[in-house]
Amino acid sequence: MELIGAIFGAHPELALFCSLAMGYAMGKITIGSFTVGSVAGCLLAGVLVGQTGVVVSDDLQQAFFLLFLFSIGYRTGPQFFRSLNFGALPQIAITVLLCGVALLVAVLLASLMGLPVGIAAGLLAGGVTESATLGVAIDAFAKTGADEAAQQIFDGEIATGFAVAYFVGVIATIFFHTQLAPRFYGRSLKEACAEHEAELDDQDTPMVSEHRDFEARAYRINPEFAGQTVAEVEARVPPHVRAFIDRVRRDNRLLPTTRDMVLHKGDIAAIAGMRSYLIDHADMLGDEVEDPELLDLPVETSDIVVTNSAVVNQTLGELSTRPEARTVFLRGIMRSGERLPIFRGVTLHKGDVLTVSGTRNHIQDAADKLGYLDRDTNKTDMVFVAFFILLGGLIGIPALKYGAVELGLGTSVGVLLGGLVAGWLRSVRRTFGFVPEATLWIFDSVGLCVFVACVGITSGPSFVTGVLESGPSLILGSVAIVVFAHGSAIFVGHKVFGINEGVLAGTCCGAGTSAPALAAVQEAAQSQVPTLGYGLGYAVGNVLLALWGSVIVILLM
Repeated sequence: MELIGAIFGAHPELALFCSLAMGYAMGKITIGSFTVGSVAGCLLAGVLVGQTGVVVSDDLQQAFFLLFLFSIGYRTGPQFFRSLNFGALPQIAITVLLCGVALLVAVLLASLMGLPVGIAAGLLAGGVTESATLGVAIDAFAKTGADEAAQQIFDGEIATGFAVAYFVGVIATIFFHTQLAPRFYGRSLKEACAEHEAELDDQDTPMVSEHRDFEARAYRINPEFAGQTVAEVEARVPPHVRAFIDRVRRDNRLLPTTRDMVLHKGDIAAIAGMRSYLIDHADMLGDEVEDPELLDLPVETSDIVVTNSAVVNQTLGELSTRPEARTVFLRGIMRSGERLPIFRGVTLHKGDVLTVSGTRNHIQDAADKLGYLDRDTNKTDMVFVAFFILLGGLIGIPALKYGAVELGLGTSVGVLLGGLVAGWLRSVRRTFGFVPEATLWIFDSVGLCVFVACVGITSGPSFVTGVLESGPSLILGSVAIVVFAHGSAIFVGHKVFGINEGVLAGTCCGAGTSAPALAAVQEAAQSQVPTLGYGLGYAVGNVLLALWGSVIVILLM
């Protein structure tokens, strides 16, 4: 230990990477359906490394935390601003209620149990499994004018509170929504989600087909099609089947098709669609022929980001009637990093990412109508990223003095808000501000894990003592936060707003920023319906819970 301590003392950067290596490895440990996770793993690894007495830079800790906050805002910006409308009020109300009750319970418990402000802030952050609350609280406490010794005590207390409460909070949230809540509903999540799926999958509404059993075949067209337009021929295809004429060979010329193009006798058409339909209706379509050149239709899969206000709030079924939808096949929808189910009644939101298959020209045509094509690239617009981190930080600096306490957003919340605006601007206009998914992962995962590892290293010497002294209180407190916060949310959501139980569970998981709980709820429901509520709750919940880091410090100082 003396040798390791000497090495880490001389090279604290190695201590940090040692914490990350051990933390990510510990994060892969799975016990039943519970996974430790990289955040908790890196915090505990940092505590272990911190026993050597190594000191890491506070500035390094804060810089990585700001990258993490920017990534949260960038991901959820489109969803957050889209939620500011009347139709989203029920889910916003549920999110605000859950976050508000969590704060209230944490403050009351701190008063009743005599918890120090650091333990209470860690309890709140861990109980709602929101790491941003942890960082904002540390930032807020630093502005109270406390000396270095008091700051070290606070860092140790908040790390202790978060580590214990986080584990309990994740497990309690999973148990609450998969075991307790269904008893309150009077039926299982599986039944509730199946009912909602049936509503969304209304067979009377046509929908863009998934890319399964899709191929193109060449036919010398049925003579009765001669003189008819492409649109008239395609109208013979049932709307739920999907088949279209991609191009034709006429007199040894390959011609692209348009909806008003008139077919001639002897034309050979490349008809793309569901394999079963092409086989079953071959006699009606014409004589199938071999024409490799005509059928050389390279199909690609690309992502389209929805930004066009004309299509936002429309269902997939409604969009499938648009001309550009006939030539692309939907393979998936992502919202706030979570995959949504594909049903006719699913409504598009600004910032949704549609994964579609088709030829390049057809995909580009669809992208022009829906938003923009998000082609793969490894270039990050760092001017954009750095500018909005700087701008957000500057906005958060101004504060009012109340005794020794500064009342203001703080740089942490300011950067989160800057990220929200940056993500929203990116969804509106594609000409700037691109951040690849791999870069976002580094900002999000590595940024957060470096921060919590630094917190663990700083608090290492006092961590064990803190757990022994406050462990039982933290366990009870974390369970109380989950039960009261999530309990009040499902009561109001179910009894007052009548939200489907599966969507409601997803909203609560999002409001509590608990991706592990969402995964457990989906597994219990055997459905992706909960993701329909997760995105909005996650976007609003992140902002509120980050703010609570400052609020709880101010209330308990």
